[in-house]
Amino acid sequence: MGTKASILLINKKPGLTSFSSLNDIKRTIDPKVGHAGTLDKFARGLLIVLTGSMTKLNVLFSTMDKSYRAEISFGSETDTLDPEGQVIATAAIPSFKEIQQAIPSFLGSIEQQPPQYSALHINGKRASDLARSGKEVEMAKRPITVYSFEPVSYDNGHLVADIHVSKGTYIRSLARDLGIATKSRAHLIGLERTSIGPFSLSEAVDAKLTESLVASVAQTDERLKRVESVSIFEVADEELFRIANGSFPRAVKVRRQSEHEVYGALYSKDGVLRAVADMKEGRIIAQIHPYRKEIVG
Repeated sequence: MGTKASILLINKKPGLTSFSSLNDIKRTIDPKVGHAGTLDKFARGLLIVLTGSMTKLNVLFSTMDKSYRAEISFGSETDTLDPEGQVIATAAIPSFKEIQQAIPSFLGSIEQQPPQYSALHINGKRASDLARSGKEVEMAKRPITVYSFEPVSYDNGHLVADIHVSKGTYIRSLARDLGIATKSRAHLIGLERTSIGPFSLSEAVDAKLTESLVASVAQTDERLKRVESVSIFEVADEELFRIANGSFPRAVKVRRQSEHEVYGALYSKDGVLRAVADMKEGRIIAQIHPYRKEIVG
């Protein structure tokens, strides 16, 4: 297929890291690849994968809110807060009523302590690497927002819940803290990401090279238009050569002005995406992102 700047919606399978699940994409679509928000190895669900120069737009997707279906086991806590860790504490299993009474304290804007076993960096080193080496890791709390936390089922200490959260939220930490709030202990035993911003798991395809993956590349334009922080512009025909040479155009028409714009998507009159520009206060202020050779004919 050669190289291609694209926005892909991938259904990650459990048992693979987010990075290793992208091997086919790197080999067949573009060797330059990134994802907006990793999933733990045991987790599954939606990954937004950016290839080629679309990786420059990571900030657009990594800041979106996310929804999950979480499976939480009460009665024990592991050091990693997931099924791959070692049990470090046990306690009695709470009743469903006790869980229901505790959940409201986790709604809205709260402070959350991330897991020690995470990709966050402490003094230039990953917290998980420090934890595995036996060093004590002090994880500072940080603000998050839990928009909703809806129990789906509860049976013998096993809670299934649908959770909608802001960026930077660790569902593993929510499980830990809910366990403590119910005078028990808990850890995450299953996690599926069901949405990121306006994008749903139902739209995602397997990361293996199939006709569905190839077709997903063609959806890049439509997906970019669904990002609220992207303004849409039409570029005059006589300005297209400026884009092709790496400059930003002087003559554009506004097709959609985003209230919180970060980038502007520039289209020719025939509706073809030509480039993406940095925006500020309604103006193109920076060089077009250099994937113009991949898009401009």
